[in-house]
Amino acid sequence: MFPQVSVRPFVVQCMGAVTSLDSYRQTAARRSHRTRRLAPRPTFYFDLASPYTYLAAERAERMFARLEWLPASSDALQCATSMGYEERALVAHRAALLGLPLVWPAEPSQRAIGAMRVASLAAERGLGAAFVLAASRLEFCGGYSIDDPEILAEAAAAAGIGLREMLRTAGDIARDGPIEEAGRSLLAAGADRLPTVRLGRLLFCGEERLSEAVAARASA
Repeated sequence: MFPQVSVRPFVVQCMGAVTSLDSYRQTAARRSHRTRRLAPRPTFYFDLASPYTYLAAERAERMFARLEWLPASSDALQCATSMGYEERALVAHRAALLGLPLVWPAEPSQRAIGAMRVASLAAERGLGAAFVLAASRLEFCGGYSIDDPEILAEAAAAAGIGLREMLRTAGDIARDGPIEEAGRSLLAAGADRLPTVRLGRLLFCGEERLSEAVAARASA
């Protein structure tokens, strides 16, 4: 014979435990929400004249949530965007590894000044991803020159920016200052090339470091 056991007190205790667990879960959910809210928003700094922006942008859009896109000057960072034979070979090798098509423009842009100005407008409106993806694909997947107003208009249209506004923005020299300042700020923080992903004080320079940035974001 088994000893008689009072069931009701046990049930009451369990009910109390369930209630406590529910409260714990609600508290944990609020804490998790606050943590996500306080975590630094990732920022993707790019230069449209660089093919590495194309290689990185294709993946950055998928790898990060709430990614902020900001144009930055390679000149201010003291890194060149012109491609010699050896550098082109390295870019082609990376593109092949990533499974991305690569077509060099007949007239590669050295600075893409107009496109970078339009990129700053797109970034202000939360359209940076759409514009950068369109512009970099046209340039390094289609082989078109992003300095050509017609090609730039295509990229702008993909981001919802009209022709007149694109032309006005592409000629707005007042936008050059913030782009150069973004490059200088990155240089002062320790960056040595673009694209760069910034997470708070952490910098991940180079398109090959996107995975590192994702891992750091996940553990933040």
